[in-house]
Amino acid sequence: MQEAVEEKCDVLVIGGGPAGSTAATLLARRGWHVLQAEMDRHPRFHIGESLLPANVPLLEELGVLDKVRELGVLKLGADFPGAGSQPNVFRFRRALGDTPPYAFQVKREDFDAMLFRHARESGADSREGLRIDNVELLPDGVRAFATGEHGTLEIRARYLVDASGRETFMGNALKIKRKNPKHQSAAIFAHFHGVERRQGEDAGNISIYRFEFGWAWMIPLPDDVMSVGCVCWPEYLKQRRGDAGQFLLETLQRIPEAAQRMRAATRCSPTHVTGNYSYQCTATCGRHWIMAGDAYAFLDPIFSSGVHLAMDSGARAAKLVDTVLREPGRESALQRAYARRVNRGLRTFAWFVYRFNSNTLRQLFAHDSPPWDLDRGVISLLAGDVYDGGRVRRKLHLFKMVFAVAGLMNLPRHVRDLRHRRRQARVEFSGGNTAQDRH
Repeated sequence: MQEAVEEKCDVLVIGGGPAGSTAATLLARRGWHVLQAEMDRHPRFHIGESLLPANVPLLEELGVLDKVRELGVLKLGADFPGAGSQPNVFRFRRALGDTPPYAFQVKREDFDAMLFRHARESGADSREGLRIDNVELLPDGVRAFATGEHGTLEIRARYLVDASGRETFMGNALKIKRKNPKHQSAAIFAHFHGVERRQGEDAGNISIYRFEFGWAWMIPLPDDVMSVGCVCWPEYLKQRRGDAGQFLLETLQRIPEAAQRMRAATRCSPTHVTGNYSYQCTATCGRHWIMAGDAYAFLDPIFSSGVHLAMDSGARAAKLVDTVLREPGRESALQRAYARRVNRGLRTFAWFVYRFNSNTLRQLFAHDSPPWDLDRGVISLLAGDVYDGGRVRRKLHLFKMVFAVAGLMNLPRHVRDLRHRRRQARVEFSGGNTAQDRH
């Protein structure tokens, strides 16, 4: 048996996605010896191609904003179903506060690879093809055992950042990962050429469509590529028989506006199917370790929150680790503050995610001129302002009150929506073909 090679570092970062590369970059800049382990090799396909305006300041802080401009499509808003055949466009320039009025749509294989290279250029020891197999928690740090192309490693680190994404390394290792009891869905998606794009300043918008079994997205990407997918009730996706690509096209035919845009489309990627992906761990961190991004929780892609939550938590985790390595006595207090912030952002998105397919929210989102400028609070949510904006929180609280009143005015239907969502949350879907679904 080959003896493991021993290595030491200050911080071990598991994962080469946006959360991991953000944390690795910022920690390396602070002078720490960072070993970043990505088990795959870039570029690799990943869903979650729509960024939020709240990403922009962090991209600027990292020094990659110009690179993102080069590889992305400018996104000025989000299209949701309107009262008629035309979409209701939520433009980011109407957001409250000083959130930038734009974001980008990116191919994640290009975006993630760029962030990973940038972490390496910033001084991190960022390695591909290095899989962390096991981690032991020690009084003075962690010991990890890894497998790479040159054999096995034993890595001693003072701190661990778990940014392993849906692999949820620490969540599985500590058995603290839990299925979300309030929300479950399954998704089917692919890339296409030839999909009709929106015109003018709306050409880069994400388009959201609803249908009786869920909702669909269209995300314009560079090189005439459109990311197209449907997030469905698990009960519906379990009906799939045969070819996944054909099932996706048949599902899109249920949405006249989407079907119209797909008339000349040709698929240019495999069709991916994944399910039961809404989960949360019971802890964000512990002694000498912390989670960031999807390693801790994932809700639903409806509001394109994944990359923003990942990069924000990666940056916050880096700040925490930097402070704790210098002042160990502050670890518990800083971890409690980190957990509060991460969970506040998740709760804000979750309220809307849980109710998105309800008829009540559907009507409110279709209103193109709601009272009290309620749409500005929603636009701020869509822009990613879910942490610190007092004005945004007040608008969203008012929106929730209007939602409650509207629900009471049509109580029987409101109750039916609630019961249906709870029933779907109990449905298990096992027909996925992604790496995470095969675990």
